[in-house]
Amino acid sequence: MDDKVEARLATLGIALPDAPNPVANYVPSCLWGDLLFISGQISKAADGSIAAGRLGSGMTVAEGRAAARLCALNILAQARATIGSLDRIAQIVRLTGYVNAAPDFTEHPQVLNGASDLMVEVLGDKGRHTRVAVGVSSLPLGCAVEVDAVLVIEH
Repeated sequence: MDDKVEARLATLGIALPDAPNPVANYVPSCLWGDLLFISGQISKAADGSIAAGRLGSGMTVAEGRAAARLCALNILAQARATIGSLDRIAQIVRLTGYVNAAPDFTEHPQVLNGASDLMVEVLGDKGRHTRVAVGVSSLPLGCAVEVDAVLVIEH
C-alpha cells in the first residue's frame, strides 16, 4: 500500500490516537469477509480526557461536533489497528451516532457532522456514508457522543 491516507492525515495535521481498549466485555472491531464492524467509539481524546456533557444542557453544538470528531478519529485508529493500512478502506458504509442530549435538543445531525466531515476530509469519496443520528439520555463515562461504523475493506 502507498499510505496515501496516512499522508493525507499528515497534510491535515491530524495524528491518530492509539486505538482505545474496550471498557467492557466486547471486541473493538470485527472483520467479517470484506466488512469491518467497529464498536462504538466514545468522544475520548488521545490524552485520555473525555468530551463529556449533554447537548442542549450546557454543551453547544460546536462542542458536540468536536466530540463527534474525536469519535471518528478513534474509529480510524481502530480500523488501522485491525487492518494495518487505512488505504485498505474501500468505503465507509455507515456511521451510527448517539448524542447525549437534553429531551428538547433537536440538532443531532449537526453534531454528527463532526464525524462525517472528518471521514470525507480524510478519505474523500470513500468517506461518504449512510448515517443515523440518535439522541439518548446518557452514554458511557458521561461522554457527549458515541459513534460506531461499518466499513468495506479491500483485501
